[in-house]
Amino acid sequence: MTVDALTRTDAVSEEAATEAPVDSKPQAESTETAENATAATEAGDAPAEDKTETPAENVAESPKPKRGRPKVATTAKKTRTVELILTVTGTADGEWQAELKNGSKWVAKGLEIPAAAVSRAAKELHQDLSGPIDEVINAARELQAAKVAQLEAELEKAKLALAELDA
Repeated sequence: MTVDALTRTDAVSEEAATEAPVDSKPQAESTETAENATAATEAGDAPAEDKTETPAENVAESPKPKRGRPKVATTAKKTRTVELILTVTGTADGEWQAELKNGSKWVAKGLEIPAAAVSRAAKELHQDLSGPIDEVINAARELQAAKVAQLEAELEKAKLALAELDA
């Protein structure tokens, strides 16, 4: 039975009890009255004695959302997750530092790490990580090699200048 059927039945029963017998009214008029009673009941204008609600009427008239998150039936275990943030930063000179944060608390800040250790760690973690990190390390290596070559050239000039002064 639907909510409309329950409401319409109650309205017709009430109307039949308060008015003259149904046989004395024309059929079309009694149908209109029943529809008006149904509309009045849905709008909340029903008489006080029609206020007894069945559970089906209560659900149809005022669906109240439940508070909180809806419960979803899952079979998965809820595991506690720990948020650790490891940040590894490097410079073009090849200097690497690490910082570790547990939630909002800093565990370690500014720890110096050798480039070789960063490269090994990246290879252990994932191939997609090791490629870009190795490129940065190789670029820093080339920069340092160029700097060493420049300093060696300056050292040779300084040695020649010193040898000329001694002679």
